[in-house]
Amino acid sequence: MTGKPDKNCIFCKIVKGEIKGDKIAETDSFFAMLDINQDIKGHTLVIPKKHFVTLFDIPDKLGNEMLKFTKKVAGDLLDKKLGDGFNLIMNNLSVAGQVVMHAHMHVIPRNEGDGIRFLTRV
Repeated sequence: MTGKPDKNCIFCKIVKGEIKGDKIAETDSFFAMLDINQDIKGHTLVIPKKHFVTLFDIPDKLGNEMLKFTKKVAGDLLDKKLGDGFNLIMNNLSVAGQVVMHAHMHVIPRNEGDGIRFLTRV
């Protein structure tokens, strides 16, 4: 996609105000909201306001802006003592675990011994 809204996309509906989202930070181009299915307190999604499906679809300039915003969100989570570190995860396409086909980054606070493991083999 090239930044045009998708009428069936839940994130596009949040951007348009059709669905309420628990936004915790926002810029002209992005918003951050708590993940609705948190396994870890503070699990946050960073979402472009324009509809893009994967990382490849996001223009470079906007991608740089997304990284800067993501760094701020991650720093805020650490400042709030929700973790001592964090993971950044971006699933691209369904084979990689992408459920909502609107590009977004997961910011997941981590603590020593939290028992969470990523990239495990099945």
